[in-house]
Amino acid sequence: MAPKEREGDGRTPEGHYIIDSRDAASNYHKALHISYPNQQDRARAAKLGVPPGGAIMIHGLPNGMGWLGSAHRLYDWTLGCIAVTDEEIDEIWNMVPVGTAVEIRP
Repeated sequence: MAPKEREGDGRTPEGHYIIDSRDAASNYHKALHISYPNQQDRARAAKLGVPPGGAIMIHGLPNGMGWLGSAHRLYDWTLGCIAVTDEEIDEIWNMVPVGTAVEIRP
């Protein structure tokens, strides 16, 4: 699948971003917001005449669904976000402060 181009395409952006906020009270077991759209993403969307979208997060499973564990990977349900298990987001959360650079690859 190609990288994210527009709001609502369900794709995950690819490229260099920053963790720009943290949400311990999200609908998921912790969420780290990434700085999508960046300048290149906005320019690409403008060229296409579409909104770039936003609200791309690295997050755990939906609250109350942690029992799924790694089985969540059997189906792409994230609508462009990056989902990990609750245990994995706990580990990432403890290691990654706001301002950390991330690279998202295909």
